[in-house]
Amino acid sequence: MPQPDGRGDLLRPKSQWIPAQWSDLPGWDRDQLVDWWPAWLKSCSKPAPGWWGLCQRARQLGNQPDEIQLRQFVQSHFKPWRVLSYEGQSTGLLTGYFEPLLEGKRQPDARYRYPLYKAPADLGIRKPHYTRSELDNSVDGRASVAGRELVYLADPLDVLLIQVQGSGRVRLLDETGPNGQPKVIRLAFGGHNDQPYQSVARWLVDQGAITLEQASWQAIRNWASLNPDRVPEMLRVNPRVVYFKEEALSDPESGPNGAQGVPLTPRRSVAVDVDSVPLGTPMWLDSTQPQAWSTSPAPATPLQRLVMAQDKGGAINGAVRADFFWGWGDEALNQAGRTKQPLSVWVLWPSVP
Repeated sequence: MPQPDGRGDLLRPKSQWIPAQWSDLPGWDRDQLVDWWPAWLKSCSKPAPGWWGLCQRARQLGNQPDEIQLRQFVQSHFKPWRVLSYEGQSTGLLTGYFEPLLEGKRQPDARYRYPLYKAPADLGIRKPHYTRSELDNSVDGRASVAGRELVYLADPLDVLLIQVQGSGRVRLLDETGPNGQPKVIRLAFGGHNDQPYQSVARWLVDQGAITLEQASWQAIRNWASLNPDRVPEMLRVNPRVVYFKEEALSDPESGPNGAQGVPLTPRRSVAVDVDSVPLGTPMWLDSTQPQAWSTSPAPATPLQRLVMAQDKGGAINGAVRADFFWGWGDEALNQAGRTKQPLSVWVLWPSVP
C-alpha cells in the first residue's frame, strides 16, 4: 500500500506517486475502456486488500458496460497519479513479452533432444541453484534435473525463448488430443534458479554482432544460424534457468496466469516491478508502437491505453517500467521482440473506499 509523505505524494519502495489530473493522461479520451474492462474484472477475482468494495461496485455494471457508463465509473472511483523515480525521473522503458507456441515431444529423439524441466526437488533449499552451464556440464547439476523432463524441443533457442517469456504452449507431436490432433499443453512458470538474468541480445551487441536498434529474437536466430558452433557459448551468457509446471489448456483464448494469479489479457496486461506498482493496479501507459528496424523509420504511432499490472518478471526493475503482454502467435512474437520504447506511467488508485 502506498504511504503518504506529508506533501500529498504517495511513496512506494522504488517510486513516488505525484497527484495528477485526468487531462494529464495523454490520449485518455481516445482509449476504448470497454477493451480494458475484462482484464479489470479478472483482477477483481483476486482483489488486493482494500479493493473488495470497489470490485463489488464494478461487478454491478456487468460484463459489457457501455463506454459512457464505464468512463463515468472509472473517473468517479479512481484518482490518477504520475509515477516517478525518487530522483524525479518520469521516463522509463516499455518492453514486450508473449506466450510462445512451440512444437515438442514427450520422449527425446535425434531431433527433439533439448529438455524443459519441472523444478528440482531441492530448488527451495539450494540457493542459488545450478547455473545453465552447470546443469549441462557438472555431475551434480545434471543429477538435480534427471527424470524431471517435461518435454523436449528441437531448438535450444526455443528453450531460451520460453524461459525468458516465463510460460508457453507446446504442441506435442507424439501425443494426440480428443480431436485427434496433436495435444497442446501449457507450461506455466514453476520457479527459477535464483541466478541473475543476463540478456543474450546485449551480449551480441557487446560482441559487435548486431546493433542495439537491431536487437530482437529474429536477430538472435539469424546470428545463431550463421554461428552454430557458438550457440552454446551464447546460451551460457544467461545463467538463469526457468522451470515449469504443466497445465491443461482448457481455454485456448485465455492467456497464462500472471503473478497476480489471474489469466493475462493480450494488450491489456503488463508485468511490473511490484516495489513500484502493486499487482492489480490499473495503469495508464504513454508510449509508442514498436517498429521493425529501418534506416528510415516511419513516424512513431502512439501506444496509449489503460492496462492492468498483473504480472512481474526478474528483468522488470525500476520505477517507470512495464513489460507489455502481446498475446501468442507469430505476430505477438514479432511485436514483443521489437518493443523497446520510452515510457511514461500513471496509476489509477481508488479515490473512495
